[in-house]
Amino acid sequence: MTITVEGVVEKKGFGTGTWALVSSDQTYELKDAPSDLKKEGQKAIVQGIVREDVMTMAMVGPVLQVESFEAVD
Repeated sequence: MTITVEGVVEKKGFGTGTWALVSSDQTYELKDAPSDLKKEGQKAIVQGIVREDVMTMAMVGPVLQVESFEAVD
């Protein structure tokens, strides 16, 4: 099921680093995020699928496989 999340993109410094989307109530680890989304502090609306079958070393939150996004000013 696709969800839509609005938040701020952050680079988390665990291991080699991972990109996350921090919303008002949840932090999501971004999977397959395009390079245009990987900008520290960028506000964005991201559509994607929460992947419960994927585990990562960072474990900052649920893994959100990015399907599309829109940058927000």
